[in-house]
Amino acid sequence: MRAEIIAVGTELLLGQIVNTNAQFLAQECAALGVDVYFQTVVGDNEARLLQALELASKRAELILCTGGLGPTQDDLTKDVLGRFLGKALSIHEPSMERIRNVFSSRGIHMVESNARQALMLEDGDPLPNDTGLAVGVGISSGGRHYILLPGPPREMKPMFQTYAKTWLQGVMTDAVPLHSKMLKFCGIGESTLEHELLDLIESQEDPTIAPYAKEGEVTIRLATKAHSTEEAEAKMQPTEEIIRSRLGQYLYAEEDVGLERVVVRLLQERGRTAAVAESCTGGLLSDLITSVPGCSSVFKGGIISYSNELKHRLLKVPMEVLEGEGAPGAVSAETARLMAENLLQELNVDYALSVTGVAGPGPSEGKPAGTVFIGLAEKGRPAEVMESKLSGNRDMVKLRAAKLAFYQLWKRLK
Repeated sequence: MRAEIIAVGTELLLGQIVNTNAQFLAQECAALGVDVYFQTVVGDNEARLLQALELASKRAELILCTGGLGPTQDDLTKDVLGRFLGKALSIHEPSMERIRNVFSSRGIHMVESNARQALMLEDGDPLPNDTGLAVGVGISSGGRHYILLPGPPREMKPMFQTYAKTWLQGVMTDAVPLHSKMLKFCGIGESTLEHELLDLIESQEDPTIAPYAKEGEVTIRLATKAHSTEEAEAKMQPTEEIIRSRLGQYLYAEEDVGLERVVVRLLQERGRTAAVAESCTGGLLSDLITSVPGCSSVFKGGIISYSNELKHRLLKVPMEVLEGEGAPGAVSAETARLMAENLLQELNVDYALSVTGVAGPGPSEGKPAGTVFIGLAEKGRPAEVMESKLSGNRDMVKLRAAKLAFYQLWKRLK
């Protein structure tokens, strides 16, 4: 079954709210084995909504609409679909009685326009709204299936999960669910990763292979249709083994989690502690790691030594290293090493990460933007420093540097 999602609401077109409903419905459809090929956003306009329905009915068997079920005159979805299908609208009495009871229990006078939320299409099936007032609709006509859902996510999601999904499964015949698996990589760029897997990507049939990048990380999504999780795993395993054999050194997770979460988990499993010393990242490492619940058991804290004064005073980096003719400078391997080593001693932790560099947009100390040095110190081992040339704007360099620092620690823990 092919599907199209139509999100109704001028506020979506104006960018006043984000269309999270389409994301949710697309994921739910994939899990049911329904292929979403198109997503449409249309304003609260009768003629344009009618055009959207006409187009969707030509290229999909299932049309899911969100929004436009409220009490005001610009809530047109039921009216327009009724006109499109030639179906009359009438009050659904159980829904109307529920709306009256809600207003009565709150001691609020119900204006007549609220009755619009109880409208039902002729031959349609009501989808109750347990968290709001507007009743949803499921209706089949002319070999097509239509589901009307409210716009507010707090109403739409429970309506779909509790009622619309059951209705949809009742009209589906032999759909096979889509199963997917996320492989998360760090320390390798998207283009390099794709190059290593180009033969698999170009010849892919089943399972499908889709690489995509977030800042500092790359994800591969393996996907296949199967009747069970076991069948899906068996179909994906040969491809996954080939990917592992080529890129295993960069693979940090088999689920959609951030690298910082995996680092915290490894520290907890090994009973180790860590701290960070940051310059160009300005506290981003600390922010990322403290976003992980339970990190307090392994993360002791950090020092943001943005100025040379604080690098010297708090991290004991000698001024002759930081400044002066012939000095390595703040952006150097020597400074990164000393930041990590001295933090390790100062806070008495098992691992200390340091980052110093040039976030941009311009150069500093004669070094171009994107120049980053990452130090890693561990009890009982000499400190190591990695130099990297990162691309992107200031925010991108900071985030990529932070992810690269976590990658160095992940490798050591692994």
